[in-house]
Amino acid sequence: MADVQITCITKPHPQSPHEHITHVGNPPTWVWPREQVIVNIEAGVDTFFVRDPYTGRRADVGVVREPGKAPYLRTHADGYWNDNLLSLNQCPFR
Repeated sequence: MADVQITCITKPHPQSPHEHITHVGNPPTWVWPREQVIVNIEAGVDTFFVRDPYTGRRADVGVVREPGKAPYLRTHADGYWNDNLLSLNQCPFR
């Protein structure tokens, strides 16, 4: 199992607060679709995390499932779900 840091995200419209993340990555090594990361987390193949750029604190990435919605990624730290992923920069185009 790999423990992988996410350093960037991709959303169709970067400034929109209501759009789901479509890809996450750590360029130049990798950029994966959200669905692949969800599969790997739920299968126990990989774990993913982000680091707060100011404090260096780690926030683990988990899968959120809500009735009637597609599953999505969200960070979890100190017992709370938070939006650390949304504060990351957009991944560069490939």
